[in-house]
This record gives sequence, C-alpha cells and structure tokens, in this order.
Amino acid sequence: MHDEPTVGDLSEREILRRIVSRTGRAQAAMLGPGDDAAVIRTTGSVVATTDTLIEGPDFRRAWSSGYDLGWKAAAVNLADIAAMGARPTALLVALAIPNDTPIGYVERLADGLRDACDALAPGCAVVGGDLAQSATLTVAVTALGDTEGRDPVRRSGAREGDVVAIAGEMGVAARGLGMLFGRFRGGAGEAIPVRPAELGESDRAAIDMQLRPQPPIGLGPVAAVSGASAMMDISDGLALDASRLADASGVALDLSSAALGADPELALRGGEDHALLATFAPGALPPGFREIGVVRARGADPLLVDGSAHAGGSGWDPYRDWDGHGGA
Repeated sequence: MHDEPTVGDLSEREILRRIVSRTGRAQAAMLGPGDDAAVIRTTGSVVATTDTLIEGPDFRRAWSSGYDLGWKAAAVNLADIAAMGARPTALLVALAIPNDTPIGYVERLADGLRDACDALAPGCAVVGGDLAQSATLTVAVTALGDTEGRDPVRRSGAREGDVVAIAGEMGVAARGLGMLFGRFRGGAGEAIPVRPAELGESDRAAIDMQLRPQPPIGLGPVAAVSGASAMMDISDGLALDASRLADASGVALDLSSAALGADPELALRGGEDHALLATFAPGALPPGFREIGVVRARGADPLLVDGSAHAGGSGWDPYRDWDGHGGA
C-alpha cells in the first residue's frame, strides 16, 4: 500500500489537473493550458530556448526534491532568455515520469516551477506542455521571452576595448556539487540524502545554489537597455563560456584574476551558477554588473587571464566529461 498515490495510480487527466492547478498564469498568456497550443502576447521579437534535465547525468532524486528540480528546470531556461536581453514570458514543460513516482513529488515539482518564475521572472508561468510515461524521470522545458522592441543581445557583438562584466555568482554552485559528490554518497557511490546538520551556513548556501540556482534574470533586459554589445549565460564555467563568446565575436577576453574572487580557478572552471557574462562600452556598465576584464584584439587564444593564455580546466562539456557522475 502506497503512502500516497503514484503516477501509475492516476489518469493522465488527473495528473495534469494536479500540475496545472499549481503553476500559476503567465501575464502574457492570451490562451494557456487546455487547448492544443498556448497563445502568447508579445511586443517585440520572440526569444525561445529549451533545456532538458535527465535523472542520472543532470540530477539525483536523493539530492534534489521535487521542488528543487522544478525550480532548477525553470531557472536554467529563464537565464538563457535573460542572456538575450529579453523578458521571460512563458514556459512549456514536458515531463516523462516513471509510473512509481509519488504524485506528491510531481506536485512539488510544479510548485518549484511556479515559485522560480514568481521569484526570478514575475509574470512568467507555465502555459502548456506534455506528459509521458518513461523509465527515466526527465524534465524538458522550453522558455519564451519578449525583446520588447529591442534587438536581441547576441554573443557575437563584443568589440576591442569593451569592458567585460558579470552579474551573479561564480563558482558557488560548483563548490556545492563537489560537496554533494564528496560527502553525500554511499559505499557503492550512490547518492544519499543531504544531512543539513552536518553543514555550515556557507556549505549549505553552496549546495542550495547548485540545487536551486538564483540567476539575475531581471538584469538581462537592464543590460540590453544599457547597450550591452554581447552577452551569454554562464552555465558550463566561465572559462569555457567566455571562450565561446570570444570565438563568436572574433576577439579575446582578458580577465583579471583579482576580480574573480578568493578562488579564481574555481570561478573559471565552475558552472551552473547561471551568471550573466556581458560586454559594454567603457563607462556604460549598469548597476548589478561588476567589471572582470577587458576585450582585446584576437590573437592565438580566445581567453586570457592577467594577459596570459589560461591553461587551467576549460569547464563542463557533457559529451566529453560525463561519466555517469554529472550534475546534481
């Protein structure tokens, strides 16, 4: 006898009712869940992105509650919309769920989606999606955004002499992931639940940042209005993502190690904080962004640190790095 119903005990209609009743309403939705497709009001270009979280390579249920998973699934997509200088307007969520999943886990996932939108991108909400049965819990989110009449901010606009700046944290989520793998696994390497009593305040904050990222979504449009020449979300580590922006723009980014915090290498390698990396003309840095370097003419290397090519780890690449022990 189950303590609560599982997904396999309920009909698709009942599961959807429980999800939709918890996810709120998007301000831009002219038509939300219930029809074949949603209809979203927009005043500028529509920006769209998608991201998938799969149990195993992307999260562990022993570490991530349903609420954590819903929050993270929303946050990582909202960050990509913000990185284009757009305002997030709506999420489409596809869930593939094992039949033995307690329905309460799914309800809390819906709560996390709603609360992440309310906290990070007020007015944005789930407007539709899909539900399927699967042996592996999978959450696929498509996010939509509105440029509000502005041109989107691309990765390819950085110019020599621009200031390199960042909004948000660097390396904190990676430190949290390191603690999860270092302290909360069993003898066979399996994930075991986090024991908060064993953690100090700083360690708890790092794990929270890994499980429930806090990207500065509202600063994406701020950067666009302030004339950002290029911008992107830092998901795979500052070193790798800064190199991507430099390659797209045909320049080199020269970062100052003194501006990267107490552990510059962790800031460079660590990912999943979902900070916003942007470039601005000198004197145009908006509030919320802090200077970390300068754009230089392209040489042999896309990324420099204190004027020299960066020789450390290059960040997270799921096709190169995943060995069954990926994100949390």
